[in-house]
Amino acid sequence: MIWTVIFVTQLEFLFLNFGSSVLKVFSSFEHALELSSNQVLILKVSGEEAMLLHLFFLLSLFLTFIDNGTAGKTSAFIRTQFPSVDIPLENEVLAVPKGYNAPQQVHISQGDYNGKAVIITWVTADAPGSSQVRYGLSKGKYDFTAEGTLTNYTFYKYKSGYIHQCLVSGLQYDTKYYYEIGKGDSARNFWFETPPEVDPDASYKFGIIGDLGQTYNSLSTLQHYMQSGAKSVLFVGDLSYADRYQYNDVGVRWDTFGRLIEQSTAYQPWIWSAGNHEIEYFPYMGEVFPFRSFLSRYPTPYRASKSSNPLWYAIRRASAHIIVLSSYSPFVKYTPQWHWLKHEFKKVNREKTPWLIVLMHVPLYNSNEAHFMEGESMRAAYERWFVKYRVDIIFAGHVHAYERSYRISNIHYNVSGGDAYPVPDKTAPIYITVGDGGNSEGLASRFRDPQPEYSAFREASYGHSTLEIKNRTHAFYHWNRNDDGNKVTTDSFTLHNQYCYKSKMVGVHSLMQPQGQHPLKQASIGMSVSGASQDIYDDGYQNLAAQQLMCYQ
Repeated sequence: MIWTVIFVTQLEFLFLNFGSSVLKVFSSFEHALELSSNQVLILKVSGEEAMLLHLFFLLSLFLTFIDNGTAGKTSAFIRTQFPSVDIPLENEVLAVPKGYNAPQQVHISQGDYNGKAVIITWVTADAPGSSQVRYGLSKGKYDFTAEGTLTNYTFYKYKSGYIHQCLVSGLQYDTKYYYEIGKGDSARNFWFETPPEVDPDASYKFGIIGDLGQTYNSLSTLQHYMQSGAKSVLFVGDLSYADRYQYNDVGVRWDTFGRLIEQSTAYQPWIWSAGNHEIEYFPYMGEVFPFRSFLSRYPTPYRASKSSNPLWYAIRRASAHIIVLSSYSPFVKYTPQWHWLKHEFKKVNREKTPWLIVLMHVPLYNSNEAHFMEGESMRAAYERWFVKYRVDIIFAGHVHAYERSYRISNIHYNVSGGDAYPVPDKTAPIYITVGDGGNSEGLASRFRDPQPEYSAFREASYGHSTLEIKNRTHAFYHWNRNDDGNKVTTDSFTLHNQYCYKSKMVGVHSLMQPQGQHPLKQASIGMSVSGASQDIYDDGYQNLAAQQLMCYQ
């Protein structure tokens, strides 16, 4: 008799990650399930059932191989080029809320390391007013209060409104809160939801947006994102593009940007990183303090991760550990950012937060003519760590187009010799550029030819991305093009977690000996997504049966 033995070290992989289709397959089998003391599940089937199991797993491997691919794709979609102009100041989407001194430009960011606090920020234009937040678990019933702080700033001839920042802490996980800011007839009401408790199998959906600006294309990106069902934005830099106005309306355009995005930011946290358009270093205007507007308006919980600067920090949210880096602050060896990142990587606990995500502005891999090779210095400084700690995915902006890489690394390259080209590396991150939010500088439509082998998909269109974490082993990624109704394929793939790929195994062994005579041999197929190489380790029994060991981590 032929027996098939399946070893499953992570039971949820079999029944949760593959979902109901697998349950239907296995429900047709008459089998005995035996769970041993070391949490190894043994499934015994025979004959045709073993063949069906093999076909099922081989199909999953085949689909993964197709998804990984070895050749990239430049999208066939060609967007009609027309000017990307800022929304006029008088447009209703930029309107000041009604009422004297009504709170405006309301936005939320995570306020601590683990997601039990938020920082609520808003502006009052006419007078300081109250910095108090009233909040509770029922609409219109605010049982709790928190007191905030007040600040303002000047930029050239502009003087900001009164900027209120209030830390609301001690919140419950996975809970909807209603809150009110302002006083009297000008008070405004909103709500937000806290994330689930930090847990390896906590599901969560992030949006990813970069280089947004405040054009009609920006508005389209924002509206498309708000229909995605995502619960928080990972923002990869270049917010308002107010610096393009310089002498005229730098401050004014920061205000209009805040009012534009309030339709989302007042209800869910955006995790901010800064880009080059936030620097605003204009010595000829007397402005020599970089990032003044950004740092005054968009607080980050940097102290919670023991960072010395708001421009680089880390948070944990659901099952993800998110690291934000600054492309425009010193980052080479022995700088404050370098020291902080070195220690932060050591703090990452993949047993609690298996998903490791990095945000930055300048992409480390980019095949567009725009900003080509601009990220080389940071790549040389940090790529070795990204590979060592098995970062799952790195999001960047800066280039006004979309591009995704395969899993590749170039850690052996140096100026004097070595391999000067990226090579497939299943332990490396996937690099994704999402600099296509819609800003007034337009799209970067000139990609380098031929398409490099490391580039999996690229397109010059406006849009945003989502990353939906399902559990500790799998997430679904999708890039959404703003131009609806086109039959040209966008970019989507299933992401297999890097840590699980390293440490957890699911094995399928078919043994051709009679029962009781099974000298277990092992074979493995390393599976990952988006270009990671597949490694097949032969155990000498390949002609007897399909001997596969699927490693997720």
